[in-house]
This record gives sequence, C-alpha cells and structure tokens, in this order.
Amino acid sequence: MKRPLVQTLTVAAVAATSALALPAAAQAAAIYPPSDSCAVSPATAGAGESLDFSCNAATFSANEPVTITVTGENGAGVTFGAAFVKFAITTGSTTTTSTDTGALEPITITLPSDARGVYNIAAISPTSAGGAGSTTVGTGGAGLATTGGDASQFAGLWLGGGALVLAGAAVAAGAAVRRARSRA
Repeated sequence: MKRPLVQTLTVAAVAATSALALPAAAQAAAIYPPSDSCAVSPATAGAGESLDFSCNAATFSANEPVTITVTGENGAGVTFGAAFVKFAITTGSTTTTSTDTGALEPITITLPSDARGVYNIAAISPTSAGGAGSTTVGTGGAGLATTGGDASQFAGLWLGGGALVLAGAAVAAGAAVRRARSRA
C-alpha cells in the first residue's frame, strides 16, 4: 500500500517542479549570434590609423545599448569616433545603440600612435553575447609588426643568471675545500 502512495507523490513532485521551471526557462532566452556576426575593416591597420567595426542584423536586440571594448597594447589610447577614451588599463570601451534590426552600424576606431600587435574588439549587450573581431597592427609594409621583445630586453636576465651560476660555483668550490680539509 505504501508503494503506490510513494509513486504518486513522486509523480506529483516531478510535475510540480516541471510546471514551476517552465516560465523561468522561457525567460532565459538570449540571442546567440553566429561567430562571424561582427567584422573589422581593414583587418590590418597601422599605428595611428582608423578602422571600422560593425555587426550584422540580429546580432543584438533592437535599439539596445551595446558596449564595444578594445583590448591590446595601450588599448586605453584608442579613440571611438571623435571621442578620446582614457583609462588606466590597456582596455578602452564605449557604449553605443544598436539599430532597429539589431545591427551595429560601423563605428570608427582610431588606434593609438604607439599601437603594436593584435587588438581584439568585442561588442556585447544585455540580451546578446554579441560578436568579436580583431585587427593586427602592421608596420607600413616594412616587415612584420613588432609583437614581442628583443634581445636587449634580456640583458638583466643574462646578468642575473650569470651571477647565480658564479655564486653556485663559489659555494661548490668552498664545499670541496672544506671536505678536503676535514679528510686531512
């Protein structure tokens, strides 16, 4: 007799949980645009040059705020349109509004005069994961962009490493002399 009662209560609990969870799941809808929904033009730019960042229709909801973020070396030095944005970190951002179709009209981004490497640009909104693009800073056709260190930056590392090797050799020599004296 207890078994049918337990089964009935289990079925009732599952049904009640499902009924309560359905409205919450329906409200959790978000826009997940395709991976190529935003673009940067041109894909390669020089230091101090401008580029356009835009997103396709249905990337965002209609007429909602969209935050555009640029991350890269001195990303805080980028300008959006005519406004200069200054931050203490290497990320700069601005907020704009999507169109009636959920697109993001091209926004002009000017790289800082000392730009180098790769700059990642992302756009997100309250209802959408948004999209991303990136641009690589070129050197004006004179070879590859400077994206890392050079040998002169490692001089301190070489000097410090050499000093450690000499100190280790001195300790080893001192230990050998001490052992030799203790045996004699």
